[in-house]
Amino acid sequence: MKQKLLLLGVSLFGFVAARAGTDDPGEGKGKRDELSGTVVHADSRKPLKDVSITAYSVARKERVVVTNDEGNFSFDELKPGTYKFVFEKAGFRRVTKEKVVIRTDEAFQMNIEMIETNDFEIMPSPFHFGL
Repeated sequence: MKQKLLLLGVSLFGFVAARAGTDDPGEGKGKRDELSGTVVHADSRKPLKDVSITAYSVARKERVVVTNDEGNFSFDELKPGTYKFVFEKAGFRRVTKEKVVIRTDEAFQMNIEMIETNDFEIMPSPFHFGL
């Protein structure tokens, strides 16, 4: 009888410990509406830090975040809806992702590649003469 009670106690303790380790976002934490991702250099595939990401909802700026040293970013608890995200960093072409749908209790992953720009390549030389 003691063995059965001991076995039942150990089983119950194991169940409680296992249940405590789960992190269900729906239990007491509200909604989990998150967008996260990584921004990398298009050629080298290295992470880009200090990229500014702006979230717009129906032409209204909602929030701005900046990538960390590993190029990672995250928007937590965005309201459900359709968003436009603008990625900007000096020396790189702006990247815009439109019509990104954020739904209730869903996480969304977005990975972006940014291309370097050379301002002097965009404008023609004033010293260029046709022959």
